[in-house]
Amino acid sequence: MTDPALPATSGHPLRGWRWLALAWLLVLVAVAWHQWQFWQAPRIDSDVLALLPREAGDPTVADATRRIADNSSRDVVVMLGAEDAESALKARQVFAGALATPAAQAMLATTGSPEDWFAQARDALAPHRDRLLTPAQREALETTSSDALAESALAALYGPMGAPRLTEWRSDPLGLWPQWWQAQAAASGMALDGDGLLQAEGRHWAVMQYTLKGSAFRLDGERHLQDVLDGATAAAKAAAPDLRVLNAGVPLHAESAAVQANREVNTIGWGSLAAVLLLVWLAFRSLRPLLLVAVSLLVGCAVALTVTVLVFGKIHLLTLIFGASLVGVAEDYGIHWFASRQGVASERRWSLLRHLLPGLWLALLTSAMAYLALGLAPFPGLRQMALFSVVGLTAAFLTVIFFFPWLDGGQVRTTGFSRWLGGTLARWPRLATRRAGIVLAVVVLVIVVPGLMRVQGNDDLRGLQSSPPELIAQQRDVGRLLGMPSPAQFFLVQGRDAEQVLQREEQLIERLRRAEAKGQVGGHRALSDWLPSQRQQAADAALTARVEQEVMERLSAATGESLARGAFAASAMEIDAFLASPASLPVRHLWLGQVGQGMASVVMVNDLSRPDALATFAAQADGLDGVRWVDRTADISRLLTHYRHMMSWLLLAGVAVVFAVLAIRYRAQAWRVITPTLLAGVLTISLLGWLGQPLQLFNVLALMLLLGMGIDYGIFLVEHRGDASAWLAVCVGAASTWLSFGLLGLSATPALRAFGLTLLFGIGLVWLLSPLFRPPPDDSSSHGNTAA
Repeated sequence: MTDPALPATSGHPLRGWRWLALAWLLVLVAVAWHQWQFWQAPRIDSDVLALLPREAGDPTVADATRRIADNSSRDVVVMLGAEDAESALKARQVFAGALATPAAQAMLATTGSPEDWFAQARDALAPHRDRLLTPAQREALETTSSDALAESALAALYGPMGAPRLTEWRSDPLGLWPQWWQAQAAASGMALDGDGLLQAEGRHWAVMQYTLKGSAFRLDGERHLQDVLDGATAAAKAAAPDLRVLNAGVPLHAESAAVQANREVNTIGWGSLAAVLLLVWLAFRSLRPLLLVAVSLLVGCAVALTVTVLVFGKIHLLTLIFGASLVGVAEDYGIHWFASRQGVASERRWSLLRHLLPGLWLALLTSAMAYLALGLAPFPGLRQMALFSVVGLTAAFLTVIFFFPWLDGGQVRTTGFSRWLGGTLARWPRLATRRAGIVLAVVVLVIVVPGLMRVQGNDDLRGLQSSPPELIAQQRDVGRLLGMPSPAQFFLVQGRDAEQVLQREEQLIERLRRAEAKGQVGGHRALSDWLPSQRQQAADAALTARVEQEVMERLSAATGESLARGAFAASAMEIDAFLASPASLPVRHLWLGQVGQGMASVVMVNDLSRPDALATFAAQADGLDGVRWVDRTADISRLLTHYRHMMSWLLLAGVAVVFAVLAIRYRAQAWRVITPTLLAGVLTISLLGWLGQPLQLFNVLALMLLLGMGIDYGIFLVEHRGDASAWLAVCVGAASTWLSFGLLGLSATPALRAFGLTLLFGIGLVWLLSPLFRPPPDDSSSHGNTAA
């Protein structure tokens, strides 16, 4: 398959090429040293939220979101539900015993029991008991007569079935203190019975909480945590056969993502490598091309990993998965070299390099431009992918042009497979007449028009959820049973100081309680329910002092004893003292503290299952100074839509720029290079519409990659005027790229699956269409400059 355009001279290394190759070798030595150090303690991040955009222009919302996430990032909740209390208690004991092993204790720490925390919290708040009232208690004290209250207090004192007390009778004659704690327990979803069990949905539930020792997002891709919990679950179910077990917590989702990503790295990476090497072997039937192409791929991935870690400090697992598919692109340069070397004497390889360099440089430039476009979006994960890909491609390219001419000194024989594959180009149709062009246009329009009409954009963040459905269902069940608030929707309350923030919270809570009483929304979590503003504390202290003093006077007259009211703290409880006390544990994370020139807190909400819940919650903030509703899910979904539109326009701009670059070299024949890729892109979107797949930001980003990669095939065919070796390189390269990116379509990560499906269609269509637009073999005007 000797290229007729190849100069007849034997050729020598390009000027300075030896020194450039040596410099590249030294760079690779440094990369090898870094790789050895990196894999001793790999800094690999598995946080699945890294693909999402960071909050732009609003540090308060970003800080609130981060604190809410950090508060529960290492918590694991286990609920054991049995039909009777005895079975639930037995299961709890067995489950706890199963987690008493050294391996489990090295991973999980048991959070203190509710009873221990309650005792500490009660003691911390007791001196301020007179300043802590529920709205119902305030109304009762203001509207009920002193005589009626005195009778109730006397009945509580002498009655055999009096309500449980948390302090001596003199300090709380009306039993306000237990009522306040019952209200807090009900609001927190933790109304436990005497055995510490929660009764809900016809079962007795033992609630157990653990804390992961270490970060939830620093996992190695193994099921350590889930295996430990599964072992304890099996033991508990053996003790209570009817037991229902629910697990929830960020660490479980993080571990699931890490396990999934680790599996996909191996599947996609090794699958891509095996496919590429098999194709190289079939094409050349020689060990040398196989080894050298493998070396170029290894170098590309290693250099990309090193540079990414040096720039970002760590690398994301999703970047490694996406980078694994780079194998299907980076091999194009090596395959093109060996396809052109078939039938070329070894002493003429430097002339061959001169001949190939213009096309190879242009292919690298267009591919790099497409990958760099990924970095324009404010997504840390995508920027990592862009850098990894550009560096990996460049490293593979430099390895080919600097090392292959030195290392590939033998003969590359023409195999039967390569002769057959290269020869298929002669039998491939070419659009040589206007009639053929019209036929193609009609076929494309028949597919494109109905398909485009079916395309629907959908950037809902919930569509990117990649955790197993069973784990998601358990998380929802735990949230429903415990009344756990949503971390993605909340009210942000701001003020000049803590007092103003708490007062504004109280105005909001008053509205929320009215909506809750009507059944319009679920419950809420607010710091001001535990620590009212100083103004409210002062009003409550005055109210309880007046009413309880009147009650004590009537009781003294009725009993003939001199009864005095207990002593309380002389001043209101301050925010700093409350946050430092154990009592603040359930709501401590809701206080943001100093933000900008003022203070801020968040109020979280429960039960978003009602169709109009989000709109109802949002309406509660209307007209309240310093209060606004934050819906992070909707905000990020809107941001994804915004960037999908922006990247679509950038894609069109990229087409114009690439065409301008191509026109400089190919002049009037540039349309032959770019048209197959443009048609493939339009047809791909149409096929997604036919299949009912939503158009997301990640589909548009994949189309940008298609622009960079698909152009290569047109470049090779036009650059070498449809030479059989160029077609062999296109076929082998397209097949390996199609397989590697097609494997991304198997990913359980929705973003990567969208990439894979789009490129699965796109690459296949570019390969089918590129030969149709190739110039005639004898068309010497296919490009403006002769490749020398």
